Amino acid sequence: MPLCGSRSTVTRATMSWYPAPEISPTVHDVSAKGSDSGGSVEGSPSPQPKASSPAFVSSINKNEPVVTRRELWSYYMYYNGDNGVGPNGFSMTLFQSLVFAAGFDPIKGPGSSCSAADASGQCVVPWAGGTKAVSSVVLIANGVSFAVMTMIFTTIGSAADYGTFGRWLLFVITCICWAAQFASMSLTHPSRWPVSMALYMTGFISYGATLVFYAAAFPRLARNTPHARAIREKYEAGETTREDFEREESLEKNRISNISTTHSNIGYIVTLCLNLSILLPLAKDPRVDNYTLVLTNGYWVIVGIWWFIFQQPRPGPPVPKGESYLTIGWKQIWKATKQYKKLPYTFIYLFAFFLLADGLNTTGTLVSICQNDKFSFSFLQNTYLGLAQAITSTMSTLGFWYVQRYYKISTKKMFVVTNVVTILIPLWGMIGIWTHKFGFHNAWEFWAYNIVFGLFQAPYYAFSQTMMAELTPPGFDNMFFGLFGLSNRASSMIGPNVIQAIIDKSGNNWKGFPFLFALCVCASLVIWFGVDVTKGRRDAVAWAEGIRAEAEHADWADEGVPRLEKQL
Repeated sequence: MPLCGSRSTVTRATMSWYPAPEISPTVHDVSAKGSDSGGSVEGSPSPQPKASSPAFVSSINKNEPVVTRRELWSYYMYYNGDNGVGPNGFSMTLFQSLVFAAGFDPIKGPGSSCSAADASGQCVVPWAGGTKAVSSVVLIANGVSFAVMTMIFTTIGSAADYGTFGRWLLFVITCICWAAQFASMSLTHPSRWPVSMALYMTGFISYGATLVFYAAAFPRLARNTPHARAIREKYEAGETTREDFEREESLEKNRISNISTTHSNIGYIVTLCLNLSILLPLAKDPRVDNYTLVLTNGYWVIVGIWWFIFQQPRPGPPVPKGESYLTIGWKQIWKATKQYKKLPYTFIYLFAFFLLADGLNTTGTLVSICQNDKFSFSFLQNTYLGLAQAITSTMSTLGFWYVQRYYKISTKKMFVVTNVVTILIPLWGMIGIWTHKFGFHNAWEFWAYNIVFGLFQAPYYAFSQTMMAELTPPGFDNMFFGLFGLSNRASSMIGPNVIQAIIDKSGNNWKGFPFLFALCVCASLVIWFGVDVTKGRRDAVAWAEGIRAEAEHADWADEGVPRLEKQL
């Protein structure tokens, strides 16, 4: 039963560990059965409420432990290992090289070699009774992977807010990614390209999921650092203004986000340097690429396992009775989308970022395909290019953070700067349609691309994550970061499928860039002019407190006595 028109407030004492208190708004269309854990919301106050659908349940607990230095560093080190060199880089290169080696020149027919001196430049493999261009096969693998990510984020994303499910979910997905990377040792012949495709997709899907559920832990950590606790206590004691509190809390979120991104870039550099210890002395070994992937993955295991050991327990409420982990996610996402009128800027950002991430991710894939073709799938050359990107990424992340902290610049303004370069990358690729002098046809352009990408797109990831953290209702982190993951990763099931159809029809990789340019421009304009972070943050806090206040009000009616001290 929907809640009807009651307005509730919660005292500052009750909200001692929560973000800036707001007057709770009226909350409609939220219903569920009450429980002793305080983790559910009741439809209308009556002694025997009946649940008709899952409630929104806040995972905030006022007794959450303060983040320790050891815990925070283990969080950083996980991202240090989860840097994407293997599942997002080398795995794709190995997969594409095997497909290319198994393919033939469609002009000369089956049995011909795509790498012959007189080859036409086109390469296809048998596919579903016909043939498919190698680039299209890679893009299909990406498109299907993003579709699977969509199912993961929508089905179990919100469920991670309950109990300890989120903690174990990240652990299981991480182990799956590790297993797929180690299994790459079996990929030693072109005939195994279908197995390579399956392992690449498994690793890429699980890697994308690790990024989302790792990021979902970030807002909760940021709320519980000693500094965050101190500034919140000052605000609640009336010793600082609301504007100062919000600015300082935002800077604390940016601090953790930027430091974690820096650690990812440092891990990227270390991993690539370690790879050189194999790629150079074993350059003529036919399995050198396989050994490199195993070494890359081993580094992640060594530095990433500590997060699962030192992470302190911050469990959410139990799953409501009658619900399961596999169904509650869909129901909560449906309920969340119906809240768009109360959270307009959160949903505008999610929609715009859906398009922007699709454009940027697919652009990166298309440039990588062109790069692999240019350098003949060389792990060694990709390592050098990756080092150029990783070093500039580390410098730029720290530089952007220093500028933001020194001049107190808002997250959105910093994000807008990175968006400009996001637009310019596919625009540069478009030039390659009409000339071979520019537009990702020359080796120097790929060096320039990796340097520019490092300088501007590494901060892009940090600021986009912080933007989402600021627009997320406190206590509903996994639900909304699941939607963010849908926008960031799963959105790209559209771009690769459109681009592969264009390439399959034209036989020209560069024909895909105009679509990606238009996509990035439209998305950026919406973010620049349609998202007010300050208002969106306050809407999110008010919405979250309204849910908790209604839950408290429902429990009063259910028990007949107030229970202000119970866990929300």
